[in-house]
Amino acid sequence: LPPPQVEGSSEQLEGSVTTHVLNTVTGRPAAGLALRLARLQGPGPQWTELVQRVTDEDGRCLPLLAPGQAAASTYKLRFETAPYWQGLGHSSLYPYVEVVFTIADPAQKLHLPLLISPYSYTAYQGS
Repeated sequence: LPPPQVEGSSEQLEGSVTTHVLNTVTGRPAAGLALRLARLQGPGPQWTELVQRVTDEDGRCLPLLAPGQAAASTYKLRFETAPYWQGLGHSSLYPYVEVVFTIADPAQKLHLPLLISPYSYTAYQGS
């Protein structure tokens, strides 16, 4: 028998766009970090906010776009890093981190992890 599904399990976290945030100072997930996803709309250009999330104890959140919701377009994922670091008693060079990316194939799943410290960050395409 398959194991029972619990809240926050990978089954519930699957979607067309997902993220995971890790605190590289502690080597632990970044829990309680707010983030927003927006899509570039034309003409203008103008960003339209699609969703807001907060990371859980594992540094993950519900999918930013559910399966079938993605469209071929340019998106921006904004992580609110300053409030996160302030909550841990740290100052931070970056008040937020914005990762702009393009979805070329809406059928493909896209996982965008973020590694953060108060004075650096790294974003990459994960699996």
